[in-house]
Amino acid sequence: MCLCAMNETPQRLSALIDVLPSVLRRVGGDATVTRIVVDSRQVRPGDLFVAIPGVSVDGHTFIPKALEEGAVAVVGERPPQALPAHLPWGSFTYVQVRDAREAWAWLCTAWEGFPSRQMTLVGVTGTDGKTTTSTLIHAILQAGGLETGLITTVSARIGAEEVDTGLHTTTPDPPDVQRYLARIAASGASHTVLEVTSHGLAQHRVAGCDFDVAVVTNITHEHLDFHGSLEAYREAKTRLFAGLTRSFRKPGVPKVAVLNRDDDSFRYLSPLPADRQITYAIDGPADVTAAGVTYTPAATRFTLRLPQAEVAVETTLVGAYNVSNVLAAAGAGVALGVPPDAIARGIAAVRGVPGRMERIEGGQGFIAIVDFAHTPNALKRTLEAAREMTAGRVIAVFGCAGLRDREKRTLMGRTAGELADVVVLTAEDPRTEDLDQIMAVSAAAAREVGKQDGVDVFRVADRGAAILRACQMARPGDLVIACGKGHEQSMCFGTVEYPWDDREAMRRALRGETLDTLPTASHG
Repeated sequence: MCLCAMNETPQRLSALIDVLPSVLRRVGGDATVTRIVVDSRQVRPGDLFVAIPGVSVDGHTFIPKALEEGAVAVVGERPPQALPAHLPWGSFTYVQVRDAREAWAWLCTAWEGFPSRQMTLVGVTGTDGKTTTSTLIHAILQAGGLETGLITTVSARIGAEEVDTGLHTTTPDPPDVQRYLARIAASGASHTVLEVTSHGLAQHRVAGCDFDVAVVTNITHEHLDFHGSLEAYREAKTRLFAGLTRSFRKPGVPKVAVLNRDDDSFRYLSPLPADRQITYAIDGPADVTAAGVTYTPAATRFTLRLPQAEVAVETTLVGAYNVSNVLAAAGAGVALGVPPDAIARGIAAVRGVPGRMERIEGGQGFIAIVDFAHTPNALKRTLEAAREMTAGRVIAVFGCAGLRDREKRTLMGRTAGELADVVVLTAEDPRTEDLDQIMAVSAAAAREVGKQDGVDVFRVADRGAAILRACQMARPGDLVIACGKGHEQSMCFGTVEYPWDDREAMRRALRGETLDTLPTASHG
């Protein structure tokens, strides 16, 4: 995690706190601030320390430490009288706010000079397909002659530079988001596409980002461990659209919502205000639709029907769900005035997204794929797409994460049992939970729909060995797909992130080898 904003030019505290959505109390005068920090261990003299309450650690308890290290100001949620005793009042300024996370994001935004106000900003949210859709929109805008930046959970593209945005999959923290936007603005880009997760919205990581176009892919069962209920998860996703017309207005740039008429989210997103709504659906009726869709193992072709024209498109992205992603991206292109032929060129330019239905070749006689599908809906759509790609068997390798939504384990086990010919259950970030128990739940669900242990459902704790087992079972014409990790470069056992790459594991499996970087590999 980035602990401070990139720009280290000193700024006045008064100017920074002027942008906060709520200041409940201020004790002390103005000060010159050299950095914004949320980790007391990183504090240097002159810093502003933001005390954020967490699940297991409360930043307010570290205020004395931050002051000892030279912090000149503190932003927190507690009233002054509720702070740790014996603070050196008079030597620092304390600002009480309603929500410290939200305040952190706004402070980082002001620190970097409100970079999103210097460009047209497109936000893409949804349960599945966010990274693919964001990548497609970026390519469409580039094909339309618009210099465009891109920030996803996989990487950030700043001009010709590509930057890895992290090991796992969520919107970067506020300093990183604003730093990337500032660098993109400085590169001369007129547009940026930002993938926005539900965690990012709920934790205010994109507060201070002034969106002009909001795009939704779908909203289905996911992250209920974090949000508590599907309603709370929907509410988090809705924030992107609810804030659209309230955000900073840029001259001549309308606020546009791009909505999926094929998805239940349309019901509660469509009433939200926007200057314009653009709808998409595979079959219609909608502003952007697909006609004459044909699938092959290597490409998808259809006629893209736009409000102003029809155009033939071809994409290497496979499956009906990727048709939906293409339509969402095309809708964003329409919102931003990209000509139809440029939209088609942009779609064709995307040859794939890392870890999304990524084919791995090793001279084998069957299809081998790595995909990020880690939700019940994504697994369903991925296995349906896999079925379209082969006349042989579909052999699916997947797991379910520990300390996360437990209901997914049954849902995904049932889905795999119904749609795959062979199911190999394995590890996927078990964290501190018992891996055998996680796999047992999914195995039981697969058995409920007809699978049999040792016949067409297997449990192999070592993920490298599981992928090898699947490849060894494959016959010519079959399809082996490893789901759940995609592009990610680590896996969590206990509280430790171990190096892991499904794509490398698949390559080794095709050579008859295993990738041995996980505890299950090294300890049996």
